[in-house]
Amino acid sequence: MTKTGGVTLRLLDKADKEILRLPRTVKGALFDFQHKFKDNPRTPGLKLKQLKGDSRIWSARINDEYRALLLRLAEDDWLIVSVKHRKEVYDRLAYGINHVTGGIEYVDLQVVEDSVLRRIPPQEPSPTAPAEAPRPSAQPLFADWSDAQLSELGVAEPLVPVIRTLTTEEQLLGLIEYAPQLTGEVLLALYDGKPFEEVRDEVTAPVAAPDAVDTEDFRTAAERPATVVTTSDDALREALEAGDFGRWKVFLHPAQSKLVERRYSGPARVGGGPGTGKTIVALHRVRHLVSQLPPGHTKPVLLTTYNKNLAADLRSRLLELGGEQLLSRVEVSHVDQLALRVVREAEPGSRKQTIDDSQAVREWRAMLDELDESGWDPEFLHDEWTQVILGQAVGTRTDYFRARRAGRGKNVGRSERAAIWQLAEHFSQRLDRLGRQTWDQVAERAARLEIGREQRIRAIERQREEAGGLDNIHLQDGSGGWLRYRYRHIVVDEAQDLRPAHWKMLRATTARDTDDLFLVGDTHQRIYKNQVTLGSLGINIRGRSAKLSLSYRTTRQILHSALEVLGEETYDDLDGSSETLAGYRSVLSGGTPGLHPCGDWQSEREAIAAHILAWDAHPDERIAHEQIAVCVPTNQMASELANTLGEHGVRALEIGADGARGESGIHIGTMFRFKGLEYQRMIIAGVSDGLVPREQVNQLRRTDPVRYRREVQRARSLLFVAATRARDSLDIFWHGTPSPFLHRLLS
Repeated sequence: MTKTGGVTLRLLDKADKEILRLPRTVKGALFDFQHKFKDNPRTPGLKLKQLKGDSRIWSARINDEYRALLLRLAEDDWLIVSVKHRKEVYDRLAYGINHVTGGIEYVDLQVVEDSVLRRIPPQEPSPTAPAEAPRPSAQPLFADWSDAQLSELGVAEPLVPVIRTLTTEEQLLGLIEYAPQLTGEVLLALYDGKPFEEVRDEVTAPVAAPDAVDTEDFRTAAERPATVVTTSDDALREALEAGDFGRWKVFLHPAQSKLVERRYSGPARVGGGPGTGKTIVALHRVRHLVSQLPPGHTKPVLLTTYNKNLAADLRSRLLELGGEQLLSRVEVSHVDQLALRVVREAEPGSRKQTIDDSQAVREWRAMLDELDESGWDPEFLHDEWTQVILGQAVGTRTDYFRARRAGRGKNVGRSERAAIWQLAEHFSQRLDRLGRQTWDQVAERAARLEIGREQRIRAIERQREEAGGLDNIHLQDGSGGWLRYRYRHIVVDEAQDLRPAHWKMLRATTARDTDDLFLVGDTHQRIYKNQVTLGSLGINIRGRSAKLSLSYRTTRQILHSALEVLGEETYDDLDGSSETLAGYRSVLSGGTPGLHPCGDWQSEREAIAAHILAWDAHPDERIAHEQIAVCVPTNQMASELANTLGEHGVRALEIGADGARGESGIHIGTMFRFKGLEYQRMIIAGVSDGLVPREQVNQLRRTDPVRYRREVQRARSLLFVAATRARDSLDIFWHGTPSPFLHRLLS
């Protein structure tokens, strides 16, 4: 907490949103005001005075026209709750401590009521009714819940009379715009049809205070996670100058804050749908862990994810969050990069070429042709080799006979396992001769090396205990250095996409201790074939799992459509149980996603071009093209669409492995390329039967039903990920027969 002159000045969440709408000159005056106030609140020019009839709310002058409303928490501790024009300072204000969360809440009742009244739908008088006849009133939205029930859920008491008057969704959204955060979330959940008990458990319970709440102790309330405030001048400036983009560095939802600061007795996992702030939680968790470290120059914290583009984004965002000082204590690396480094440290002379999965499958096919083994599917063999043999670090034929194949689908007997093992050995030898290796081999080798290192460290620890705390240098690594775990803490983003061998490696690189592994991810967004059970890999998250359910990215309408794409599929929780998106919600509202059928691929491309040009033609709808994206099922379709757009004068940038190839233009790429990105407007094209999912997947229905179900689920997840990249609008195009994944949207 920043103090100047012995005075603490904080800014309440939602007040910053109010300030963002003020003229730039007023924002500049506010920065000057905060410095003057903290130097001496009694400076005559600030005109600090208590509002009539209230012991805690005070007014102070920002400039000639605007005043800051402050809640006095203690003699030297103040909280800005609002900034108002001087003529509006004496509107009806309500504040207090929420008896459920223990957080401070502030409501301007006049502003809330005006917002609701603006949204009352006009009603034409009936030509047959007398002019003086009263208009019939619609059923109130929340008539089914008592005041006591709303109070139990944490709804702000001063707003209950206004809530009782709401009859339309528009009025509800008008109230939520200015209501305390928990009140808005509770009301939307009830409005969406969630049972009372579900709302209590999924919305209210995660932010409830762990102990009894004293509704008169404002100083304690200000320190609770439920009172979301800035903590420094820099944080205030960041939130105000960077707008919504800057808020993530300053304001955390109370549920997020609890997860960030909690002490865990072992590995922990945070799940949640797209846009719920999982990555933000991961970044803040890294900062929290670094803040607990003793002084030093090492990097004992690892922040990792599954590809280099996301790792680069994490690095830049971590730099924004805490600057070079924070980054100096953290290693940011994508997991394959880490694995390759581990292997090269152990085998410095090796310079094998590393190939991806598609290249590996081609090598499998070539080998099977050479061996005249036409009875085997190269993709099946590659998956078996990567997910079972390499994924479980199976070292011998006997171990493979005993290996678990949960989720692999097609059953294989002992004789088939013997044949697969022999083919896998042939394949490994083939790659060696060619001077190649797969990323799965790198991960498996790194896991073995780190497991061996961990075993030596634990042997040293046992010997030290037996020797009464004395070290035996002969048990060290032979290079004169002392064996240590690579990291003290590991934070993993997009955890659902890591391979089993990755988890084995990560588990071995940190001691099994408090706050060792912190994972964030969503299995509904798994777009690769890596299906794992963490417990079987030595990572026990039972009892240390939590879920975020409030989306900050996309609108309620887009969210509904995205969930319809998932259908009734069931998803795992990375530990052998199922996981749902129950309670997943948004407080944002917008237009209904557009559905656009076309005759063929050519006409679909033309329709997309016309759609974009229509946006450009209307000043109110025109946005920078970099905020528009189009995703398609294949690279060829991306190139063809880019050409069509170019013919209409719309520049398109194809998204490759390293991001957009250029600086300005609409982003186009396959659905895989948009993982981790977001855009104001999203177009998903080619959502046709045979393309989403691909025809090859449909062919598996008879030959391998389990694999078919898994591939269909993966295709659904890919479409779900694409849909949830949209912030403001979503349009779905297809030609011919629509994808079966759209049936619920079209019915």
